[in-house]
Amino acid sequence: MATVMKALAVGSPVSARAQPHKCVAGATSQQQSLQSSFNGVSLQCRRSSRPWPCGTPRSSLVQVVMMAKPSIQFIQGTDEQTIPDVRLTKSRDGTNGVAIFTFEQPSVFDSSAELGDITGFYMIDEEGVLQSVDVSAKFVNGKPARIEAKYVMRTPRDWDRFMRFMERYSQANGLQFVKN
Repeated sequence: MATVMKALAVGSPVSARAQPHKCVAGATSQQQSLQSSFNGVSLQCRRSSRPWPCGTPRSSLVQVVMMAKPSIQFIQGTDEQTIPDVRLTKSRDGTNGVAIFTFEQPSVFDSSAELGDITGFYMIDEEGVLQSVDVSAKFVNGKPARIEAKYVMRTPRDWDRFMRFMERYSQANGLQFVKN
């Protein structure tokens, strides 16, 4: 089973973050507040009320930040609405681990006829995408009932990245960690 980390470019809420500029001392500035629907944090942007002293405005003075609400997908572009049960195991030496996600009656079964087949297991957040192809469906009386997805972490770096995703996903979906 191969796992891959790659960058993500999705349509998501956009916020702006002001970058400091060095041109004029004593220029007055005006604040503008942007509300992010991702996490409700107000971001402050400063704009000078004077013309640009160093010539034409440069686009490098404002940084645009893409923020994606943490989500899980089985079909790229379609968020899974069912909250999974997640079981974690980690080796004694801490170098690798496995996360098993169990989705009872996942919403992907409702939409897969229109949107296509399950192509993998995608965990998406602001850092990018964690991906696995180890996905299996369980059937009861010929009807799909459950999906199990397995994500393998082979290095401490993979484990740390996965835990950052789970922290974000847990906060966004009201999950809590219970140690057995």
